[in-house]
Amino acid sequence: MSEAVVAKRYADALFQLGNEQGKVEQLVEEFHVLKEVFETNSKLLTFLKHPRVNNAEKKQFIDEVFHDFSNNVVHTLKILAERHRIEIVPDIIGHFIHLVNDAKGIAEATVYSVRELTDAEKQELENTFAKRFNKQAIKLNNIVDPSIIGGIKLRIGNTIYDGTVSGKLKRIERSIVTAN
Repeated sequence: MSEAVVAKRYADALFQLGNEQGKVEQLVEEFHVLKEVFETNSKLLTFLKHPRVNNAEKKQFIDEVFHDFSNNVVHTLKILAERHRIEIVPDIIGHFIHLVNDAKGIAEATVYSVRELTDAEKQELENTFAKRFNKQAIKLNNIVDPSIIGGIKLRIGNTIYDGTVSGKLKRIERSIVTAN
């Protein structure tokens, strides 16, 4: 089974547990911290994947390091370490956050622009695209990309809205090439 499918199944299970226990927001906060820990500390993943470290030591380590986290998160980490799938933790977190956002009617989007957008510009884009996608809100992540020359490019999920000068030039180039 692919790791993406497995990660989605774990995320689904954690989301259901969080809903049943009324702890979805707590899990979201814990997962943001956990994601940062896994992204900034490569030795953690190396230790938890190492074949010479037995499962009992890994579980004890997880108990000691993540003692402030909820039981659901700690037990999931132990299961993943035991089953040699600890590297899918960031994928599980991504799927879980996506499920929570879907339940709340929130979509995450990335907007590429030549300069940092002002708060008013971000708000206007969020409002416009929230209506277009029938969402309560859109969370924008602004990435500065000088190669787009001008305009903006917005990506929501697998959909890209390209209103950049470089994108228009590429479309013009394609139409000229296909016309010849």
